[in-house]
Amino acid sequence: MSRIGKMPVALPQGVTVEFKDGVVTVKGGKGTLSREITGNIDVVVEDGHAIVKALDTLPETNAKHGLYRALLAGMVKGVHDGFSKALEIKGVGWKGQVQGNKLVLNVGFSHPVEFVAPEGIKFECPTLTDIVVSGISKELVGQTAANIRAVREPEPYHGYGIRYKDEYVEHKEGKTSGKAKK
Repeated sequence: MSRIGKMPVALPQGVTVEFKDGVVTVKGGKGTLSREITGNIDVVVEDGHAIVKALDTLPETNAKHGLYRALLAGMVKGVHDGFSKALEIKGVGWKGQVQGNKLVLNVGFSHPVEFVAPEGIKFECPTLTDIVVSGISKELVGQTAANIRAVREPEPYHGYGIRYKDEYVEHKEGKTSGKAKK
């Protein structure tokens, strides 16, 4: 039995969990999230907690038991608090701007790169070099932030590029001249 799967998920005030026909639906103040649950897994709501139960002891079910409990906990946190991912742009003259539901990046290409926000995702640019991606789905926020970072990944020699706010980019030493080899 999964140790993570055994732990109940606390439901904050105003968050409801419903499990019907293999689909778990979580509703809260920020929105609604749904996910299909496969395998012999059941979700029960008791005393302000959601409990994910494995209906057999097969290894596949045990693996999914912990997985679905963790996904359910993320859904509950998302509809109650939401998720955000901060990125920063490093480079001379490089910047990002929000225009409606689009993020426009000027990051050293001959053309600006535009990102249209997926449904449920919001872009903010507190400064020209900071980007905040926020939403209720942890997966969608993380994937959108990764797609933005992939436009110009940080390079190790000068550090230019788009990086996560807390990301450490290891700097490499450049080439040395051939005179020292003799």
